[in-house]
Amino acid sequence: MKAFYKALFSIIAITLVSPVAALAQEASGQPEMATGMRSNGLIFVVVGVIVIILGGLFLFLIRIDRKLNKMEREIDNKS
Repeated sequence: MKAFYKALFSIIAITLVSPVAALAQEASGQPEMATGMRSNGLIFVVVGVIVIILGGLFLFLIRIDRKLNKMEREIDNKS
C-alpha cells in the first residue's frame, strides 16, 4: 500500500510541476517555424496530411472492428 501512495504522490507532484516548466518555455513568444508556415500557407498542408493520416487510421480501425464482429458472429453460430 505504501508503494501505491508513493506512486500517487509522484504522479501528483509531476502533474503540478509540469505546467510551471511549460510556462517558462512560453516566454519566447511565437515559434519561428509556425509563423513561417502560416505566412507561406504550408500550415494547411500539414493539417491536411494529419487529417488524411488520422482518417485512414479511423477507417482501418472501423474495418478491423467489422471483420472481428463478423468472425465473432460466425463463431457464435457454430456453437
